[in-house]
Amino acid sequence: MNNNLLQILACPVFKGELLFDRTNQELICKFDRLAFPVIDDIPVMLESRARRMAGEE
Repeated sequence: MNNNLLQILACPVFKGELLFDRTNQELICKFDRLAFPVIDDIPVMLESRARRMAGEE
């Protein structure tokens, strides 16, 4: 994930900061506990494609 791109992206739901999980290839919004997939270095920023994170994640 390009660091410059990560700095300008925001969660489409909460509008907050995203963290990149390199292991799972996901962009994480800690505020609303959503994980957006990154497929072939392209972030999929659709709420319908996001994974709801479990409490212990």
